[in-house]
Amino acid sequence: MAASFGWLFLSFLLCLFISVSTQHTSAQPNALVFPVTKDVSTSIAQYVTQIKQRTPLVLVKLTVDLSGSWPWVDCGKNYVSSTYKLPPCDSPQCSLLYTISCGGDRCSGNPENTITSNKTVGDLSQDVISVQSTNGFNPGKMVATPKFTFLCGSKTLVEGLPRGVTGMAALGRSDMSFPSQFASFFISIPRKFAICLSSSTSAKGAIFFGSSPYHFLPNIDVSKTLTYTPLIANPVGTAPGEPSFEYFIGVNSIRIGGKSVHLNRTLLSINKQGFGGTKISTVNPYTVMETSIYKAVRKAFIHTLGRGIQKVTPIPPFSTCFASKDIVFSRMGPNVPTIELVLQNEKEVWSIAGANSMVQARNDVICLGFVDAGLNPNASLVGFVTGSSHPRTSITIGSHQLENNLLQFDLTMSRLGFSNSLLSKRTTCGNFNFTSNV
Repeated sequence: MAASFGWLFLSFLLCLFISVSTQHTSAQPNALVFPVTKDVSTSIAQYVTQIKQRTPLVLVKLTVDLSGSWPWVDCGKNYVSSTYKLPPCDSPQCSLLYTISCGGDRCSGNPENTITSNKTVGDLSQDVISVQSTNGFNPGKMVATPKFTFLCGSKTLVEGLPRGVTGMAALGRSDMSFPSQFASFFISIPRKFAICLSSSTSAKGAIFFGSSPYHFLPNIDVSKTLTYTPLIANPVGTAPGEPSFEYFIGVNSIRIGGKSVHLNRTLLSINKQGFGGTKISTVNPYTVMETSIYKAVRKAFIHTLGRGIQKVTPIPPFSTCFASKDIVFSRMGPNVPTIELVLQNEKEVWSIAGANSMVQARNDVICLGFVDAGLNPNASLVGFVTGSSHPRTSITIGSHQLENNLLQFDLTMSRLGFSNSLLSKRTTCGNFNFTSNV
């Protein structure tokens, strides 16, 4: 009798285990949410998210790369997993690599640290990852993808990333980026994601994969306030033979204080060689402008700011700085002229208020948070073409200008939804409620 009871008890535990395992791996959420933390421990601010990977699960921290094509993780000596696999050379995943080498029935590619521009050779790999579902209000149950594809990095590739970060989360327009893989794993998740970067190092921002709503305290659904503009594809990638995985938008003009800035507007379009246009980046810390565009914006900004504001010695990488004591602050940050990016439709306007346009470089110095590309010939910072003093992209909107703005990237409809500053809605990107409702 005791033996029979013991067998029934073991059967019950086995059924429970199978039920829990099946629920974890086969759940079909409508959306996922990743926490994002601003890390200022390196030379430039980076935005770090996390997943759980491997069997048994291990917490893995990744730097967010909006333009990245392939996620990668350091597969050094500490990588141990019973579910790790190597897709063969004839696998569909291997065919998506643009730089391929095959040997011993394994496929290799070139993972890249886009912060430092370092590349290496790494095996194409698959493993379990576990991520958090959401209803748009709170995090929900953990769900797993059994064969998430990534490239193996190395210890040298991690150099330049914050301590404890062992890879990069690629969000670009490739078939193997996070949004594309999640859409293929979960039939209820479209190829759509939204990022909301917090300006605070203590309050977490969020990345949502899938459909809205996106609720931020105090109960504000930001998805209802988005303005939409087309995403533009650059015909030429940054690497030979590769398409572009970056996100470009059509900026037709720039206004400051309601008046148009005189620009060479041909620079705002992408030419056949892939030069020009405006892209969005989480790797560049500040917006970078081609020299003539920067000088025109700087001149118009200073003119509109008016007299009585003392200019001071610039603090690199900025070249336009003022005495903090002369600037008044409000809920929208420093009270300075709003910089408006006028998009394809004149009604589509990305407004950059003081909290995003200015940077407190020192206690007594505040600077215009835009960088003159001609003064910063540094490929890893401003995206220059190697051996040239001309930037490949005329305007690169950097992460400081993205903070406390929600951006929704709809890859299926090829459009960007943007909120403008959430400060105007009396909330921030740090106000998503990460308290679980499970």
